Amino acid sequence: MSTLSASSNAADAAAPTPRPYTAAETRQRVFAIMAASSGNLVEWFDFYVYAFTSLYFAPAFFPKSDPTAQLLNTAGVFAAGFLMRPIGGWLFGRIADRVGRKTSMLISVAMMCGGSLVIAFLPTYEQIGALAPALLLICRLFQGLSVGGEYGTTATYMSEVALRGRRGFFSSFQYVTLIGGQLLAVVVIVILEALLSNAELKAWGWRIPFVIGAISAVVALLLRRTLHETQSESSRSAKGAGTMAMLFRHNLPAFITVVGYTAGGSLIFYTFTTYMQKYLVNTAHMPIKTASNVMTVCLFLYMIMQPLFGALSDRIGRRNNMLLFGALGALSVVPIMSALHIVTDPVEAGVLITVALAIVSFYTSVSGIVKAEMFPPEVRALGVGLAYAVGNAIFGGSAEYVALSLKSAGYESAFYWYVTAMMVIAFLFSLRLPKQAKHLHHDH
Repeated sequence: MSTLSASSNAADAAAPTPRPYTAAETRQRVFAIMAASSGNLVEWFDFYVYAFTSLYFAPAFFPKSDPTAQLLNTAGVFAAGFLMRPIGGWLFGRIADRVGRKTSMLISVAMMCGGSLVIAFLPTYEQIGALAPALLLICRLFQGLSVGGEYGTTATYMSEVALRGRRGFFSSFQYVTLIGGQLLAVVVIVILEALLSNAELKAWGWRIPFVIGAISAVVALLLRRTLHETQSESSRSAKGAGTMAMLFRHNLPAFITVVGYTAGGSLIFYTFTTYMQKYLVNTAHMPIKTASNVMTVCLFLYMIMQPLFGALSDRIGRRNNMLLFGALGALSVVPIMSALHIVTDPVEAGVLITVALAIVSFYTSVSGIVKAEMFPPEVRALGVGLAYAVGNAIFGGSAEYVALSLKSAGYESAFYWYVTAMMVIAFLFSLRLPKQAKHLHHDH
């Protein structure tokens, strides 16, 4: 085990009150947080770039005249967005618990890098026929697998390496970089749209963000190579480490609890981030560019909120953060969504969305650590990654589909109540969280 955790663990075992960190230990841990976060930012940048550039490259890979290509497109979106995340959570969680957190994070970011690099230089349908969308599908499967495994391992590593007494603050940077990856992708697209014509973007400009993503992933890979392992050899070699059998035999209540509040957390997160832009356009009838500007500002504010709410959890406790999230979410979703339904002023819309995202921040700022503290080291990455992936894929990934389906059926307000009901469930599952820190799985 590395100096990041070995020295402090030894001190904790020898004395009731752990000794303070040395200046060198503090610097080492802060750097580790930065290095782990950099990979997370790159992962999500690459993941979102596909969505933002698809408008330009879709005709090159999915011509309407070819139904097979269209089916491949649909299958690719489904598989990468839903199917591969739980598989990635299981696969990389197993690797992290049996081989090491560092190894898992290196493989994850390398896969994302490879996927982006191949997409950047992929021949079009006109050049190689149906093989083009098939190869694109394979790349997206690899990227979906990668991003599915990134969350659990990064959350686990950051919770284990974070400074004692400030674990919530430092762990919150996982969502800082997650949101930052989305914002960075938006900025790159906006710059390209300003520099290139629409024809140039469709011809070759769409490839540039994937090249940027691949290069960034190489930098993140080099940074992650410097990381020290936080998991002990005894934990990695323990019987049942990283296995589903051990996870469900001894940690099933914790797994169910994490899935329970992740379901609501993922649903409300996607409601007020990715779906909200469409809601402002389709329901509030706001111009597309105006809605985009509103969401860009709101997401930036949301990003910088994360450390503040993470630090709050260090003072009031993770359980109280989660209870406030569930309670305030249940009370506010219907009023906020109803007000946004008729909003006309972009500033007013921005304020309402920012308030909603502040409530969501009670959850997202501690999302990783509150899950990691529920599981022992032997199955921590597996438990966090798989539970998150299941709750996220079922409830988070379907948020937009459910919302638009209900709107199409003439029952749009039913979606507000659906989200509210999930917030109540999140609150009830948060009640299951241990009241005292001694009941949680801390390593240092």
